[in-house]
Amino acid sequence: MVKKLVLSLALVALTASPTLAKTIVFATDATWPPMEFVNADKQITGYAIDYMKAAGKEAGFTPEFKAVAWDGIFAGLAAGKYNAICSSVSITDERKKTMEFSTPYFKVRQALVVPAKSAAKCIDDMKGKTLGAQISTTGHFAIKKAEGVKDKSYDEVGLAFEDLYNGRIDGVVCDDPVAAQYALQNDKYKGALKIVCIIEAGDEYYGIALQKGNKEDLELINTGIKAVQEKGIDKQLLAKWIGGGK
Repeated sequence: MVKKLVLSLALVALTASPTLAKTIVFATDATWPPMEFVNADKQITGYAIDYMKAAGKEAGFTPEFKAVAWDGIFAGLAAGKYNAICSSVSITDERKKTMEFSTPYFKVRQALVVPAKSAAKCIDDMKGKTLGAQISTTGHFAIKKAEGVKDKSYDEVGLAFEDLYNGRIDGVVCDDPVAAQYALQNDKYKGALKIVCIIEAGDEYYGIALQKGNKEDLELINTGIKAVQEKGIDKQLLAKWIGGGK
């Protein structure tokens, strides 16, 4: 009897152990500061990474992050190479046709960054100019919609900013927290670049992307996001990573 009781208690303890929480593997293109990037210690970090860690703690799952290049990130999800994507993925009607999306966790806008000496006020002033963006992002889509503007795509947004800094292109369009990181906080570019406008294109939100039909992981992630928002943890993360100005 005592032996059975000990075994039962041991099983309960193992079941309750946080190390046995479900692991959800998230792909991330960690080149998008301050949302997701690789720090000086070679660790994937950022606002979205901390957000999913907090969501996991609240909902009972363990997030694991896998660095994946943006140009293959959706194909990898479709092939089942990971469970989800946590990589500043904007929720769009087109994307919803082929994947599931979590509850939105961040509102984002597209910003235009130009050289500090530029007289441009917004994208309408860039006719005949070349604007850069990371390929297949909403920033890239915004450039393609602009009349008379040439677009140049990059595998990483940092390469676009380097070309802008060196005068090889005339502007960069990207998500506003990323624009602020490069134009206002990066020591190399600060003073040389400026944000001139927000491109109004309707409401845009980040969500976690999952394979169609993956309702189990979707429910866990949504539960975590809801708790993070209800407890105000998201505001703490905004203050930490972005300054709370959203």
